[in-house]
Amino acid sequence: DVQLQASGGGLVQAGGSLRLSCVTSGFTFDDYAIGWSRQAPGKEREAVSCISNSDGYTVYSDSVKDRFTISSDNAKNTVYLQMDSLKYEDTAVYYCAAGPFFCGYSGGNFHGMDHWGKGTQVTVSS
Repeated sequence: DVQLQASGGGLVQAGGSLRLSCVTSGFTFDDYAIGWSRQAPGKEREAVSCISNSDGYTVYSDSVKDRFTISSDNAKNTVYLQMDSLKYEDTAVYYCAAGPFFCGYSGGNFHGMDHWGKGTQVTVSS
């Protein structure tokens, strides 16, 4: 049974940091890409960052590049999203998702993600 559990969200002031975790189980971690997406109220879901565990490839949306860092701990089957220099517009529910091998990032989305976890709320106060 595939499971993804996101955690680490919270309330933080603008300019602050948070680290999100996505703990996974039920699939071969090394053969999957793990992506983070977010959805703010009234807005469409937006792809944020993704890492391919098979080759270490990473990708970031322009809105978070140079502020967020994605990493993977294969021993713990966990992917992290370190979020620094947070802005008010980063406020959203953040979701992690898994798909075989590739991030498939295009058009602002990750294509091929076939397992999604429940989200974690990130609120940035201005």
